[in-house]
Amino acid sequence: MIWETVIGLETHVELATRTKIFCGCSTSFGAPPNTHCCPVCTGMPGALPVLNRRAVLLAVRAGLALGCTVSRRCAFDRNNYFYPDLPKAYQISQLYLPLCRDGAVDIGGGKTIRIAELHLEEDAGKLVHDPWTEQSLADFNRCGVPLIEIVTRPDFSAAEEVIAYLEKLKLTLQYLGVSDCKIQEGSLRCDVNLSVRPAGSRELGTRTELKNLGSFKAIARAIDYEARRQIELLEEGRPVVQQTRRWDENKDATFPMRSKENAQDYRYFPDPDLPPLELEEAWLDSLAAAQPEMAWEKAARYQTQWGLSADDARTLTGRKPLADYFEAVVELGAPPRRAAGWVLGQLLAALGARGLEAEHIPLPPAALARLIHLVETGALNRNTAARVLEAVFDAGGDVDGYVAAHGLGQISDPAAVEEAARAALAANPKALADWRAGKGKAKGFLVGQVMARLQGRADPALVNRAVDALLEESK
Repeated sequence: MIWETVIGLETHVELATRTKIFCGCSTSFGAPPNTHCCPVCTGMPGALPVLNRRAVLLAVRAGLALGCTVSRRCAFDRNNYFYPDLPKAYQISQLYLPLCRDGAVDIGGGKTIRIAELHLEEDAGKLVHDPWTEQSLADFNRCGVPLIEIVTRPDFSAAEEVIAYLEKLKLTLQYLGVSDCKIQEGSLRCDVNLSVRPAGSRELGTRTELKNLGSFKAIARAIDYEARRQIELLEEGRPVVQQTRRWDENKDATFPMRSKENAQDYRYFPDPDLPPLELEEAWLDSLAAAQPEMAWEKAARYQTQWGLSADDARTLTGRKPLADYFEAVVELGAPPRRAAGWVLGQLLAALGARGLEAEHIPLPPAALARLIHLVETGALNRNTAARVLEAVFDAGGDVDGYVAAHGLGQISDPAAVEEAARAALAANPKALADWRAGKGKAKGFLVGQVMARLQGRADPALVNRAVDALLEESK
């Protein structure tokens, strides 16, 4: 029998606010455990929540970008369950009147993923498991951090589609400034609902929910494993049990955590402390008008306006900080195609050698723009400029100071270049004989010898012309 996989996603995204959704505690990551807590986010009696306006703004901005219909009136509900990392024993979420509904994400290849809803809620805390003491410790710093939960329809049929969707979603949210989407810090987390069914069937199979997915790679591997597991069960005549399962990265397998809850298990009811939220039409219109240029829109503009290749445009816009840096260099006067070559070449190589991300480029855009200008005007050749970039990359980017201090200005005097070329040919008679014998590589060797004599500072075009003239002269 041929089987097909049916997948839906629930993606939780922490919003880029300085404070929590219902109180003034900090949302900064990495603080000592239980230092960003107050009576509101820990659920102390009598403490009342106050909604964070910026959390609503960011959630609406995300909903608009994902093509959702934004509700003019929404409300908050209590999702009741007891778990050690949830000190209130309930989570404030939106079940009955969510903020946004009915969006869509085009993942290419003619495939569109429908979004059922996008709603606001608060994050839970975090349990830290100590294998040495065999204890679990609760850190409540994350309690109350604002989240949006983006729920799709069961429109995915393979892990590749899921990853394409998540990559586009992550890029969209980063360009919007809605979230940093750092998976390693829990800013973007994804639960996968998966079932299998005979190919061609319209009836959904019994689903499982996969949790503890810490990377896109883990998500893809977990999907592939769980689909195989369910197919094997069904082919052996055994049922698939509806349950929540965790992914074990080390064992490359999923394991049961608990039976899968349904909505009635959470005993939802309207939160009595939060009134319904009414959104003004003019405010929504102003947010829609202020939406920034998205990555794919930038990539198209880079190609049509600046003549970049599709691959270069896609790479530059694949990380917003890199696109911002590139545009800053261009705004400072660098020709766009030259700037793209330097950013995608020497700059990324320097970042990679240092283990840095595009968010942490130490070289100011003005320094790279100046370096490109020196090459364009003939003051430096490209090889020397690459050495200068490496030298000033971590030191503030004083290009002119470094060039002057090390005497690296390009040699453009034809007489000096010809003198070095004559000396190189005289010192390498075998290479000259090889050239006369038709060995083309000999010329490249001689050009390299001239550049070495001039410490790599000569104009390469001038060196090539000088070597060509002397080779012709020596026939």
